[in-house]
Amino acid sequence: MNCEPLTQMPTWDRFAAVLAVASQRLSELSSADAAARPMPAAWSKKQELGHLVDSAINNYARLIRVQRESAPALPGYEQDAWVERQGYDDRDWMELIALWTNLNRHMLAAARRIPASALARTCTIAGSQPMTLEFVIEDYVDHMVHHLQHIGVTLSEFRRPESAYA
Repeated sequence: MNCEPLTQMPTWDRFAAVLAVASQRLSELSSADAAARPMPAAWSKKQELGHLVDSAINNYARLIRVQRESAPALPGYEQDAWVERQGYDDRDWMELIALWTNLNRHMLAAARRIPASALARTCTIAGSQPMTLEFVIEDYVDHMVHHLQHIGVTLSEFRRPESAYA
């Protein structure tokens, strides 16, 4: 068995592990708990998981475009507007978990097909400084861990110390 710390795993393996563990732990949360808002202006767990659905959709497009285009300037997206327009609070909790899980399985399969040489390709997102495709994917996994912890899914074993979300 590999005794490598989980945070030192190759990115794809960490992505797969986060997805497997989080899917199980999310399904242990009740629908009522998922619908509750911790504060009036805060997202519910459903909305926060919905935000991760939106993030998967946007980041999937990014990882494909960075492989195909020369240093693309990619758009950001208005997170609050996306969450509001999707009506995640009205969705079934188990359906949202399945949607998030399947979108991420699809994204992980696509990420595993990225040639090693393409990981150094660069892009900008919403006017950012140039970043590599490898960074975009690592940051995506860190972002998932961050929001899943907000939802109440403890994933500290997958948190990288160098993450912007640490």
